Amino acid sequence: MTGAWIQLILAAGCLFIGLFFMILAVFGVNRFKKPLNRMHAQAIGDTLGILFVILSLILMRGFSMDSLKLFLVILFFWIASPVSGHMLSRLEVMTDENLGELLLIDRKHEADQAEEKEERTDEVV
Repeated sequence: MTGAWIQLILAAGCLFIGLFFMILAVFGVNRFKKPLNRMHAQAIGDTLGILFVILSLILMRGFSMDSLKLFLVILFFWIASPVSGHMLSRLEVMTDENLGELLLIDRKHEADQAEEKEERTDEVV
């Protein structure tokens, strides 16, 4: 009886950790501007999220032939996800003409832009 509760708690913990990583990946994808940064956030969240969610299923099912099949699903995702991410990033590098440009941040330039924005809002009012 106690073993079943421990199994349930571990499975629920793995499920919540997996969902947490997937939710963080959603925020990471929406936060970043550049496609390669978005792909990185998605790949990390996807890999860890799927690992913990399927691990929770393995813990809930117990160690059996079904667990082996679920482990093979994890293994397939861990092999396929980096390969597909690499292929997509290579496509982005080959097709994006502005990828090589560096964005330099100049604090004085930012301050000047902020002042111009304030002047424009004062003119409208």
